[in-house]
This record gives sequence, structure tokens and C-alpha cells, in this order.
Amino acid sequence: MHETSLGETLRDYLTGESIEATTYEDLRQALARLLVEGLGYPAERVVPRLAVRFPVDYGEYCRTVDLTVTAPDGSPLMLVFFCPGQVNTFARESLAAARLMTGGPAPLVAVSDLRDAALYAVADGTQLASGMRALPRHADIDHLAAAHPVPPMDDTRRAAEQRILYAYSEFLKRCCDESVCLL
Repeated sequence: MHETSLGETLRDYLTGESIEATTYEDLRQALARLLVEGLGYPAERVVPRLAVRFPVDYGEYCRTVDLTVTAPDGSPLMLVFFCPGQVNTFARESLAAARLMTGGPAPLVAVSDLRDAALYAVADGTQLASGMRALPRHADIDHLAAAHPVPPMDDTRRAAEQRILYAYSEFLKRCCDESVCLL
């Protein structure tokens, strides 16, 4: 099933703002609630709907990150993506987004469909954990992020990651006829 508007709004768990209700937004909201209420993250360190932006031939491209766990200084520690399908099939595009994140790269990326999850080290793409227990608790995130630093990317690597994220995102956009930037 593709994500479509339900023609109504709902209240965002983290911001309290009214946002568009879609076929998957209630699941993204549950993921945010899990991070805060289940795993102990302060709500102010979980930011919804941040953009990964980069130039393309026709202007600027945008891919929205569902949730970003930040350090106290605001830098990204972990990107969290909701995926409506098999978790491991979303790994590569999620890694590219984490490598291109403004203020980043983020050292960790998690992908979940709320039944399964996977946690990856962004530096080399290694899967660190799987299953719903893969989502780290707040008490562990700073240490886990510090254990997996991401070296700076050169321009060639950055361009390759941009092409990868663009290709995956455009496939999603063309498939669903929806914009992948929900900002």
C-alpha cells in the first residue's frame, strides 16, 4: 500500500501541531511515542520531519527524515525512518540520508515498521542490531554514537551518496506519485 492522504489532520505527538493524516502517519506518531515514553528520550531531543537537502540538475532535492534524535548541541545522533515494508530493504537509502544530514553526518540510523527494526552504523553500514530491541534507549545513545564516529566525506563520496538517495527517493516518488519531501 502506498502512502496517501486521509483528508484530515491529526496532532503531532512531539510538536502539538496539526499535520496531515496519511495512511502511515499514525505509525510514525507511534514510533515517536515509543522513543519518548518507551525508550526514555526527552521529547526536545527527538525532532520530526527534518530535511536532507542537496543540489540536483534542476535545483534542490529534499528527502524528509521521519525522526532525528539529537545531541544536546543539536547535532544529529540517530536518524529514525518508518518503513512500510521489509526493514532491511530501506537500509541503503537511510544510510545515504544519514551521511548527508545537515549538521552531520549522523553516526546511527534506525529503520522500523513497528514490528521489526534494524540499527546501522553509518560509517560503514554495519548492522548493529535487529528486532525491536535494536532501537537504543536514551541512556545508551551518546555512548553508542561515540563508538561509531563517521569520518568526513570528500566531494566524490558526497556526490555518490546524493545520487543513491536521489535514486531511491525518486523510485518511491514515481511509484507512489507523491512527493518524498513532506515539509
